[in-house]
Amino acid sequence: MGDVVPLRPTSTPAPAEPLWRQALGEQLREERLERAERLVDVAGRAGVSPQYLSELERSLKEPSSEFLAAIAGALELSVADLTQRTSLRVRAGSIRGPVCLAA
Repeated sequence: MGDVVPLRPTSTPAPAEPLWRQALGEQLREERLERAERLVDVAGRAGVSPQYLSELERSLKEPSSEFLAAIAGALELSVADLTQRTSLRVRAGSIRGPVCLAA
């Protein structure tokens, strides 16, 4: 009985990283709003439906590389620029947590 295992770990666990689709969605919305464009305009240039772009921005969907390239192009960005900006957002910790809306 000399070896006792504590019930709770003594070290603080590292905070969970946000999902990539969450960071990407926020970055897509920020890029679109900085250009003062509507969903329908960016979606039209990218060849996707406004509903799909909205789902991406709300982190409900995760795009394929083809759709990501089309949307980045519609925002006049390269995929590399968009992913770099998204990575910086993750590193900076500027991802919002879950949102609870009350009625």
